[in-house]
Amino acid sequence: MTDDLPTAFSHPSERAKATASGAPRDRISMTEHLRKVEIGAFQAERGVTQTIRFDVVVEVETRAESAADDVDRILSYDTIVEAIDAALEAERVNLLETLASRIADGILAHPLAARVFVRIGKLDRGPYTLGVEIVREAPQGRRRLRLLQEHAPHPVVVFLSNEAAARDDLGALLDALQAEGAPLILCVDRPAVEVPRAGHAMPQRRIDLLAIEQGAWCLAARDPRCVVVETRTELDWAMRHGGISVWAPSKLVLDAVQGPEGHVTASLALAYWLAEAFDARAVLEIGGPRQPLPESATVPENRVAIAAGSMPAPGWLTSSA
Repeated sequence: MTDDLPTAFSHPSERAKATASGAPRDRISMTEHLRKVEIGAFQAERGVTQTIRFDVVVEVETRAESAADDVDRILSYDTIVEAIDAALEAERVNLLETLASRIADGILAHPLAARVFVRIGKLDRGPYTLGVEIVREAPQGRRRLRLLQEHAPHPVVVFLSNEAAARDDLGALLDALQAEGAPLILCVDRPAVEVPRAGHAMPQRRIDLLAIEQGAWCLAARDPRCVVVETRTELDWAMRHGGISVWAPSKLVLDAVQGPEGHVTASLALAYWLAEAFDARAVLEIGGPRQPLPESATVPENRVAIAAGSMPAPGWLTSSA
């Protein structure tokens, strides 16, 4: 922290620059984020909301030019907003210092976050702003990034055969799946069409993955709730916000250090690989004969299979757990 008065009252981004040491880091920021919050230690502050302003600056351990325009290799702005949401939703707090500390802890849980400045101000207490600002460093020796962030929801992975994806009552099926209350990731089979043949394994791998993605886009075209997603960040965001994701597998499979075993045309095996990576609560297979899984595949205890035209029984997720 600096003793220079102008810097002490400057924006957190300027304070981050002034207090930087060692190699320069990139910074992302969110400024003037306003929320209505019940907060305060005084009795007069209970039962009423106040306008609170959040200004957050995060120093990250990666450089933008090395991110290759890849949302999975950066700290997303959603990380900041979700840290604020989680801190506000956990419980009512009396002190801005407590709220700021919890927000900082939530942001620093991200493996790329190195240092964070959190400034919070109360705007309704008079012709001035009452506030606090804290600075926190990331702990040393953090674990490496998983496909899914800690404390994220555990999804249900639903594998749809081509027959199941084409059923006339798709909307009703989605209604039944959403009624269980768990985040949904839909995985589709490779369409039963001829795909180009390449003379080398690597381009053929990409071609086969893209064939599966054609099926994903065909499914998404049938119901507006189905959104095709390809990145870990998109999947994480969709699960936190109750969306239905249709997985386009190319990016995660090709980028994975420990990718799925077996040939990528085994689309059911891909679904189980995704389920393991995202700590899925269950896998529901709808339609088609069971495809063989690699011996190394981790199969959750909650594995349910039904016919292509059938509906999952109400409460199937709880009863089969």
